[in-house]
Order: sequence, then C-alpha cells, then structure tokens
Amino acid sequence: MGRIICCGLGPGNPDLMSVRADREVRAAKHVAYFRKKGRPGQARRIVEGMLAKDVCEYPMEYPVTTEIAFDNPEYVRLLAGFYDEWAERLARLARAVDIVVLCEGDPYFYGSFMHLHARLQGRVEIEVIAGIPGMAGCWNSVGLPIALGDDVMTVLMGTLPENELERRVRNSDALVIMKTGRNLKKVRRALAAAGRLGEAWLIERGTMPGERVARLNEVDETECPYFAIVLVHGQGRRMEAAE
Repeated sequence: MGRIICCGLGPGNPDLMSVRADREVRAAKHVAYFRKKGRPGQARRIVEGMLAKDVCEYPMEYPVTTEIAFDNPEYVRLLAGFYDEWAERLARLARAVDIVVLCEGDPYFYGSFMHLHARLQGRVEIEVIAGIPGMAGCWNSVGLPIALGDDVMTVLMGTLPENELERRVRNSDALVIMKTGRNLKKVRRALAAAGRLGEAWLIERGTMPGERVARLNEVDETECPYFAIVLVHGQGRRMEAAE
C-alpha cells in the first residue's frame, strides 16, 4: 500500500520550505497539484527544478474558479464533483505507490487539499507535512511584528459581507484579510469605516517573484492579484502597562 503525502510548501519562496517537505518533493515519483486551467499552478511553480526527471505529474485542474459566483449552487456542484473525482483517482493510485500532493502555505490552513482529505479518510494512509502559512511570509515581508502583548489577531476573508468585515475590524487589534483580489474595494471601504485604513498594508505575491509591499491607502484599488493579503498590525495592547 502506498501513501498520500501532502507537502506544505510555505508562502512561495522555495527557500522557506521545511527540510522535510524538500526531501519528500525531491524523492517523489508521483506528484499531484491543483491549478487553474491554462496555468502552471502556484504549487508547481514553487518546486520548479526540484522534481526528479522521471516523475509522473497529475495536474488537478479546477473546473471553475471565478466564472461563477462561489455561492452559486452550480459552483458548489462542480467543485464537489471535482473533489470526488480526484479523491477516487488518488485513492486508486495510493493502493500501489506513494503520491506527493503539493499545497501552498500550510495544508491545514485553508488548503484546498482539505477537501480531498475529508473524502479520503479511512480509505488510504495520509500524511500531512506542515508549512509556513502565506500570511506569515507576508508580515515578515513588511518587517513589523503582527501582534504584541495582549493583541487579539483576527483572520478574515475578503468575501465576507461588508458590514461584517467592518464589525470584525472594529473588534480586533491585529488583522489578516485573505481572499482580497476582487474584493479589495470592499475591504478598503470596511477598513476606512472602522478607522483602520491608514494602518493597513497590502502585500502582493508575498515572498515570491514580483513581490510588492505598500500602504493600502496608496495603492490603486483596481489592481490586485489573487495572491494578495491585507495586514493591519497590532499595537501591543496592555503591553506598556505590563512593562
């Protein structure tokens, strides 16, 4: 019996992969990874030049990405079928060989592999190798501590309704806002309404080629790639009193 080994590849820079993930990737004979149709895929890009010459690759191409709204029943149906199909294919392969599944960041932190993980439970042996989350790479790119003292840090999705974004921004010290991309205008409005826009940073392609780090209020809100995160750093709540 083989195994399915999901390797967390970290935030994007191959130098930030763990030693263990590096070892598994280089030794792999069968590698699977997610990608958008017509694109090489971010996970595959990270391991460029690391794979064995005789490796068998299995690109898992999403049937839909932004063509349909994510809350549309058809979107849900298509994605569910996609994950069902690939869970079955990987389970069949793992009866004979080890398969390394590549995952950006850390697989257990909003990783696409978790949709397969749930479907594969009890069917095959699964091993998950931790990776540095993308947000950690981003706040290191800014070069400031994301949280200090008793700061409360909240991770938000830019896909949330604007009023909920604003409410949660008001009630937290440090903020990480993921899935910005097409939601950047809404995120900016929520931060402005909560009085936090001047503190916010936009990090595009953190730790990757073409990285950009800028104050959010200085960025053209119409330009934002998929790999982008908004950060608001904490100020060390009650830290001075403790000192």
